[in-house]
Amino acid sequence: MSLSLGSCADDDEVISVINTTPLVDVMLVLLIIFLITIPVVTDTVPVALPEERNVPTETTPQNIVVAVDRDGAVYWNDRKVANAAALLTLLKRAAVQVPQPEIHIRGDMNVRYYAVGNVVVACQRAGIRKVGFLTEPPQRT
Repeated sequence: MSLSLGSCADDDEVISVINTTPLVDVMLVLLIIFLITIPVVTDTVPVALPEERNVPTETTPQNIVVAVDRDGAVYWNDRKVANAAALLTLLKRAAVQVPQPEIHIRGDMNVRYYAVGNVVVACQRAGIRKVGFLTEPPQRT
């Protein structure tokens, strides 16, 4: 703390010293408020978050890859499917197999979502229980 005592003769002189005591008091009060409120903000609802895992696709003879190209054409294991009814027939045949094969959908990055959605709906109508989407892994730098 500092105390500035001026002489009686210098009353007209301007004091050019900044009094920082009120500023420090305000900053200490703000610091105490923040220290009190931070634990309240960090407490959240306890949720078990999933952990990231990158498992390479295991290709088995039971897996069926359905690809959708940029134009919306559908391919069943590298063979072009004529129409949606033919795809549904193939999926129904796969659905009755024991064990039921997994359907892996490979959609082109530039295909309209509608085309991939039609494949998912066909899988649902056929009774396929395991449907997955294949993607490219991110580039490692």
